[in-house]
Formats: sequence, structure tokens, C-alpha cells
Amino acid sequence: MGGSPVSAHMGGNDMVPVADRLRYLEAFRFGCVLLLLALPLLAPGLAVVSLRDAATAAGAYGAVSVLASLGWRIRRGRGLLLFGGMLLVDGVFLAWAVQATGGSGSLLRSLVPLHLVVVTLLASYRTGLKMAMWHSMLLLAVFYAADGGVMKSVEEGYGALPGTGFERVAAFIGAFWLVTLCTAVFSAVNERELRRRRIDLEALAEMANELEKVNGPTRVGQVLVDKLCETFGFKRALLVGGWAEAPVVLGHRGLGPRSTRTAGRGNALIDTVRNEKRTLLVKRLDEVANRGLALLLPDAENLVVVPLLAEGRPIGVLVVEQPAERGSRIEQRVLAMVEQFAAHAALALANAWLLVRLKRMADVDGLTGVANRRSFDLTLARAVDRATQQGEPLSLVMVDIDHFKRLNDSYGHQSGDKALRALATSFSAVCRNIDTLARYGGEEFAVILPASPSSAAAVTGERLRRAAAEAPTVVPITASVGIATFPDHASGVGDLLRAADTALYESKQRGRDQVTIFGGHDRSVAAIADSPDHP
Repeated sequence: MGGSPVSAHMGGNDMVPVADRLRYLEAFRFGCVLLLLALPLLAPGLAVVSLRDAATAAGAYGAVSVLASLGWRIRRGRGLLLFGGMLLVDGVFLAWAVQATGGSGSLLRSLVPLHLVVVTLLASYRTGLKMAMWHSMLLLAVFYAADGGVMKSVEEGYGALPGTGFERVAAFIGAFWLVTLCTAVFSAVNERELRRRRIDLEALAEMANELEKVNGPTRVGQVLVDKLCETFGFKRALLVGGWAEAPVVLGHRGLGPRSTRTAGRGNALIDTVRNEKRTLLVKRLDEVANRGLALLLPDAENLVVVPLLAEGRPIGVLVVEQPAERGSRIEQRVLAMVEQFAAHAALALANAWLLVRLKRMADVDGLTGVANRRSFDLTLARAVDRATQQGEPLSLVMVDIDHFKRLNDSYGHQSGDKALRALATSFSAVCRNIDTLARYGGEEFAVILPASPSSAAAVTGERLRRAAAEAPTVVPITASVGIATFPDHASGVGDLLRAADTALYESKQRGRDQVTIFGGHDRSVAAIADSPDHP
């Protein structure tokens, strides 16, 4: 046999504890003992052994079973060894019992195929086949022992088979091999399905652990896409989310070298899944109705499109492509697991979006929508460090709205708030993408200008002053501007703030509605802004 019939693994049944399988086998053995003891009483003519001999054999078999059970409870690490050893003992006992109670005509012969079915289902189909071989060897050994006079036997009685003794044994062996093979086939299918489900659940657990370690919607999306492709063999997949403008690609696998930042507009498939909040199976992607997706997934077929829902609200859409070699149908198991993966990722994605919003709320002024004082302080410190390392100038522009208190007193604070929002919008249009516009406090704004000397900052300052005058406010507004540059006017963050504030104070002292560069630069800033050297 090459060792114990139980391998180191228990096939698909490893989801069932060994203790439970031992209990089921103990119940089977108890039933075998009862039948052996009852047979001499119920059919004394078919039993070669006496009741005393039957009781002795049954007692010995039962004692070994009890000892094995106790040994397993004491030495849990030896569970598989004891499990396999007792299967061998079962075979010996059943072979003796069948031969001693009538051989091929024994009423106990059905216990052999029943034992094989039980073993195949409780252990694995491999173990069932090994035990069928073990039973075959034992039955042949017992038959030849009886034929040689070593054992007594009765080859007639209820259900005796026709033919010679060997033919009857061979027919019986063939019958229980057929039963074992049929059981093994169905057991193998069941084990394979259970093994697949176990692997899927392990992959789901791994993804959940990875999601706990990542931050940000894009990292969450990439974890989901990568794990799905690795687990189910999808060649192409992407996750989109963010509906304010075009859907943003949060994670992707197998896409071409084209831009993958957005999925573009006009994706009817994504819109349908978002609105209906249900999974769709698409045989072929309509490239006309889904222009953005068609660019990312050219010639896409056999798509599975799954919504990611958080509290019933769609926060993302997952698109995966079934490999062409698998055909157009996706397994129900795979579809159900993809939806479970998406459901787990949806919670992580919702938390990631929430953190993004909270961070934005912490960094953005609630009234104007530009950076707040906290964000300004952090950005300015980083900008000064970067300017120091790269040896570039850094300018700071301070803008204060003239007579803003008078506007609030005359027209109310709501009009003042509208004016601040309008000014923030106008100032944002003047600034570059690399500039940082912030509400410094009250009616005062500040702009950080990386890689800008005083002359360039003066141009921006003048544009800010004009933008204030042209802003759509309830009454005309003017603004005073002060400019300071690092390292020309300051050696650090504090000095730069003081210098820009000093320049702003000078603008107000000189009559407001003007731009002043720190250090007594009193040449016309308006002239600088109108110079052809400064667009």
C-alpha cells in the first residue's frame, strides 16, 4: 500500500475537522460491532463463529477503536496517522467478519462497499481508492486462507452468488470497486469545488488585509483589480469612480499605453450600472455608446460590470474581461466571488473617499474654496525648503481688501461673504497651476509663487489688484498688495511673512489700491505689468 491510505491532506474535506470525521467513523464501527453480535442470534446457520467468538472479535475491534480515539485526544498532532491506521484495522475486521459469516453469501458483505463510500466521503477520493485496493487484497487473502483450511467458512446462504468460490470473490470485489469509483468521481468533483471556494475565500481574506494597509482611492482600486486578476485569471480590468466630471480610473490591469487617468464621458454602460445598481454581463462592448471605455479596452468582449455600493450609493464601477479561451459564459461561482470582492472593496473605497474629503476640508477654506491658513503655513514651509535646495527665488504676495469692514457694515455680512467668494474665483484665474492661493485671514489673501523673482511677482501682484477691481461684487472693491521674495528679502519663513506684511502695510499707508515690493521699491508696478517683457 505504500504507507497509510490517508495522505497528508484530506482533499476538499479539510474544511471539516478531523474530530468530526472520527466521530462519524466511530458510529460506523459501532454499527458493525452490533451487526456482528446480532448475526449469530438472528441467523445462526449463516455464522461459522459462535456468539462467544463473535463477541471476542467485536470486543477486540472495539477496544482498538477506543484506544485510537483516546490516543487522538491525547496526541492531537497524530490525528491523521491514527485516522489512517484505523482504516487499515477496519479492513482487516470486515474481511474476517464477511468470511466468517458466509463469505459471498454473508449478510455483512454490504458493509465493505458501505465502508468504502464512508471513507471516500469523509477522507478523500484518493483514500477511497486506496482502501478499495486494501479490501481487495484482504478479501483475496482471507479467501485463500479459507480455501487452504486455515479459516472456516460457509459459501452458501442468503444471497450466495453463483460460480466457483474465486469467481464469487472476484465478482464481489468488482462490485465494490464499481461503487468506489462512482463515489470517487462525484467526491472528486465536490472536492475540487470546495478547494476552489477555499482558495477564493483565502484570496478575499488576503485582499481585505491588504486594503487595511493602503490609503487613497487609487491604491484601494489597484489592490482590488490586482487581486481579482491574480485569483480568477482576468487579463484586463479597471475600476472607475468619481462622478463629478469624467469617471476617474482608480485601478487597472492589462490596459494599453494610452492615458488611464479618466474613462472619458459618454459611457452608457457605466451610467447604466450606476443607475440600476446591479451587475451586467456584456458580450461585446458598444464602442459608439462607450467611447471612453472603448479607448481603454479596445475590442473588449465578455465583460462583467459590477457596481461598488456604499450604503446603497454607487461609488465605483468595476469592469473585468473574461478571457476568450473560456468562452462567453462566466461561472456562477466566479461571478458571485467577483461581487463579494467588489463589496469588500466598496467599504474600503468609501473610507478612502471620506478621508480625501476630510483632508480637503482640513486644507481648504470653507467659504472661499481656496487653501486655508493651516494649508498655507505647511505649503509655505515646504516651498522655502525647496527653494533653498534648488537655489531658486520664491515670492510671497499678500493681498488685503480695502475698506472691507465698511462693505460688511453697509451691505451685511452675506454680501461680504459673496464678495470674498467672488474675489477668490477672480484671484484663482490669475494664478498659475504651481501657485498656491490661500485665505490668510478675514479679508486677506496670500499667494505663494515658486520660482518667481520680485519682478515676476510684481506682475502677478498687479494682476491680482486688477482682478479685485473687476470682480463681480455688490460695490466696486480695491485691494492693496505687498510682495517679498526669498532669499532677497528674507532668510526664512518668518522673515518672509514679516517682509510681505510690511510691504502690504506700506501699500495701505501710501493710499491703498497699489502694489509694493518690500525694501522701498517705489517704481511703478503697473508699468512693470504693462512691460512687453512680462506677459
